[in-house]
Amino acid sequence: MAAEDGGFAERLKPGPRAKALWRGALDLIFPPLSLDGAASASGGLSAETWSRIHFLDGPVCHGCGAPFEYDIGAPCAACLAKPRAFDAARAACLYDEVSRDPILKLKHADRLDLAPLMARWISRAAGDLLDEADAVAPVPLHPMRLLHRRHNQAAEIARPLCAMTGLAFLPDALVRTRATATQGGKSGGGRRRNVAGAFHVPDSRRRQVEGRRILLVDDVMTTGATAEGCARALKAAGAAHVAVAVVARVQAREGLTI
Repeated sequence: MAAEDGGFAERLKPGPRAKALWRGALDLIFPPLSLDGAASASGGLSAETWSRIHFLDGPVCHGCGAPFEYDIGAPCAACLAKPRAFDAARAACLYDEVSRDPILKLKHADRLDLAPLMARWISRAAGDLLDEADAVAPVPLHPMRLLHRRHNQAAEIARPLCAMTGLAFLPDALVRTRATATQGGKSGGGRRRNVAGAFHVPDSRRRQVEGRRILLVDDVMTTGATAEGCARALKAAGAAHVAVAVVARVQAREGLTI
């Protein structure tokens, strides 16, 4: 009887054409919204918001991803003065009043539908790093913060990125062993001290990173202190190369090292 009931149910399921007609009828009654809440004929952000986001399409520093006005064929002055713990970095856009809103919605308002969009941004900006990578690891949250927030925004971005590229997803290769204070409002030195020794690769996960080229994913880079702390932990566990890809990076102000 169960098999017969299943077959009957299958026959009642609408076909692709019927589903398309139904979706079209719903769109006429309820116009689809873009991810930022404006009426839109397609998914993603509205055209107005999209046009205002400062995507980093031009030349950037290979070391930290800072934008250049012209391709100078060398790392930026900050990377030359003090080499980073990670080997390269890319950001999809600048972190400003426009890009801040969708990033914070993903981070604090459970807008997980924004994660695949941001993964596509990263795939475009960090294509060369993805081509060189063996696996992708998200910047981890401390378990208490994860319990409070219910999701790790870096992991939510990394997961669809791996699905798009076929790279191995390492959601727990890197752990945060210390509940650090928020990085907001701290200087570069304060941020580095805040995350010093906060990241670790468990012994049970070392085989996931040993000898491999890891792409570390996060939502925002400010000074790079968190990324450097993670890179040091991955390299201490035997990673051959650690690159960083983020959705957005803070624009360096004159006299400020990012």
